[in-house]
Amino acid sequence: MNIVILAAGQGKRMRSARPKVLHPIAGKSMLARVIETARETAHLCGSGARIVVVVGHGAEEVRSSFASQTDLQFVEQQPQLGTGHAVLQAMPWMADDVPTLVLYGDVPLVRAQTLAALLDSAGDGVSLLTVNLADPTGYGRIIRESIHGGGEVHAIVEERDANDAQRRITEVNTGILVAPTGRLRHWLAGLSNQNAQGEYYLTDIVAAARRDHVQVTASVVADPDETLGVNSKAQLAHLERVFQQRTAQSLLDAGATLADPARIDVRGTLTVGADVFIDVGCVFEGTVALADGVHVGPYCVLRDVVVGSDTVIHAFSHFDGAHIGADVIAGPFARLRPGARLDDAVHIGNFVEVKASHLERGAKANHLAYVGDAHVGARTNIGAGTIFANYDGANKHRSELGADVHVGSNSVLVAPVRVGEGATIGAGSTVTRDVPARKLTVARARAVTVEGWNRPEKKPR
Repeated sequence: MNIVILAAGQGKRMRSARPKVLHPIAGKSMLARVIETARETAHLCGSGARIVVVVGHGAEEVRSSFASQTDLQFVEQQPQLGTGHAVLQAMPWMADDVPTLVLYGDVPLVRAQTLAALLDSAGDGVSLLTVNLADPTGYGRIIRESIHGGGEVHAIVEERDANDAQRRITEVNTGILVAPTGRLRHWLAGLSNQNAQGEYYLTDIVAAARRDHVQVTASVVADPDETLGVNSKAQLAHLERVFQQRTAQSLLDAGATLADPARIDVRGTLTVGADVFIDVGCVFEGTVALADGVHVGPYCVLRDVVVGSDTVIHAFSHFDGAHIGADVIAGPFARLRPGARLDDAVHIGNFVEVKASHLERGAKANHLAYVGDAHVGARTNIGAGTIFANYDGANKHRSELGADVHVGSNSVLVAPVRVGEGATIGAGSTVTRDVPARKLTVARARAVTVEGWNRPEKKPR
């Protein structure tokens, strides 16, 4: 099929230098979401898709945002003379032997299943995606052949042109439609701009189709939120919450418990096992997987993280690019950076940061520690205030700690350094050489008391 996505609008009410269609919904631009839906629709219909994106305002920025997606064709609408004119710019890339579906880059929540139903309803004719609104004010009304609202579409009447009876109609046009490409090419070429805006309207093809005795039908979408567009930051915020409500419902359906479904943000893909609990204010980005029985405390941020079963993540923890085993306890206020790997039963406590390090089963760092570029053996305990000094100002160096090591509080391990199994490092040590196994190593200055020393006193002013 052919798919045209109209993405040329400036969006003046957004009050932003960013092109409107690049504003995000749940961490992904509106246009990216529409493109994904376009591909999914083609897949559902068992068809390939030729996708043309019509750009205008901020055209170069929009193009560069999708430079790696080689299946997209971009065409610029300049000047911008209406929706009919926009689709006309895409026609040189359209194949006449398949239908053309027209979508909008600022209508990001329409579902592929809805579009597949629209395509199915069209047959060899034109089909419009319509919706029934409690308050249809401002929308073009769908005029059916039957006075009871059934049958083919006879016309679309804009609000300003509607009579009182027509204004009472609740079925309205969303702008999304499918049409036979060869005929659409002909109808677009014949559009007139003799109207108050001096623009070429895509909706005028309905009258052209009727004149050519081509069937015009409508596919009614049940959920009005699917058809909502964005023209302001307020509307963007509203659709963000609609998206998050959808996501929260899918998590509940999957068996997760959400402390408050209205206070969760998923900006990527979140998969959950049975009996997962997610407290309020949590943000999930990228790809996150929570196994059975995971408990996530309030106000945590997880990005590209895998979490094993029955792990507990306490409040205000921030994890990025980490792999976490089962029965782990982490936080509160823990930070895992890319490359952090925690095996089963590891404990990471408050204000502990782990980066590019592997902690084996049962290892613990319960308070105020930094573990960077290290391998920490099973059951090793890292005392409060300990840091791994892994950076010499130019290069990173690794530390290797064996199993059952005890590192006393307030120690510094200056990498590269190896600590043998069962070794103990006395509190306050600065370790600059390898530590032998099963020995006590103390590397600190001896305490000295200076006799006769007096604390300085403030001089009177």
